[in-house]
Amino acid sequence: MAISRGQLVKELEPGLNALFGLEYNNYANEHAEIFDTENSDRAFEEEVMLSGFANAPVKAEGTGVDFDSANESYTARYTNETIALAFAITEEAIEDNLYDRLASRYTKALARSMANTKQVKAAAVLNNAFTALGGGDGKALCATDHPITAGTEQNELTTAADLNETSLEQSLIDIAALTDERGLKIAAKGMKLIIPSALQFTAERLMKSTQRVATADNDINAVVSMGMIPQGYVVNHYLTDTNAFFIKTDVPNGLKHFNRSPMKTSMEGDFTTGNVRYKARERYSFGFSDWRGIFGSPGA
Repeated sequence: MAISRGQLVKELEPGLNALFGLEYNNYANEHAEIFDTENSDRAFEEEVMLSGFANAPVKAEGTGVDFDSANESYTARYTNETIALAFAITEEAIEDNLYDRLASRYTKALARSMANTKQVKAAAVLNNAFTALGGGDGKALCATDHPITAGTEQNELTTAADLNETSLEQSLIDIAALTDERGLKIAAKGMKLIIPSALQFTAERLMKSTQRVATADNDINAVVSMGMIPQGYVVNHYLTDTNAFFIKTDVPNGLKHFNRSPMKTSMEGDFTTGNVRYKARERYSFGFSDWRGIFGSPGA
């Protein structure tokens, strides 16, 4: 008895789903080293950033207490995108018993495409960090003139520099000097160095050597001895600028990934063509709320 398309789908789908999952999981979620993931239940998410309060004044005896207000400074918006792709196996391929071999190859290719797309979209936040004016305050993610109530603030080196001992130490100094919207110190710290693959050898020397790099002096490596970047460095293979580097800070609500719908796969037969179709789909968004969550340099 000939097998129907419906029966074929039921026979093939569990195996293809398992194959897709195995192949998809082969690709590292490099974005997880950079972004904090939260679940979403709507088409977009918005986070309102508040200015906070200024320093508390002295209350003179017998006088009333002063009041302050935490005003809205800006709103960060994340729009969830639907990422989907499918392939079809023709009726003729099924008749010629080619569906098994083709389905396996196509499923692996589909998994690779979906996994790669996710990493490219995540890395785009950093790849456009110095140029795209996508922040809620009207500035790029990394800028030297973020507007705050007390004036301006920066999360980018004043003078762009390549990754070296001097630029790394200056970045950590600038991070420690960060203030909130009202100009109050927040005692921010650098937690993790994020680099493209081209800088991994430079980072290894800077982050692992007990003594200063490329000097004849018997000086200690201050960054290492002081434990200044406790989470070390991570290589992101999807960063396109070979000179740019970033430091993730401990400031909350920085770079975020919203997961609207997890990865789903489905399979069905098409009556008009006789083809069997297999689809993968997920919804998510990447972006940032508080730009203080990252510090960067585009390189010299």
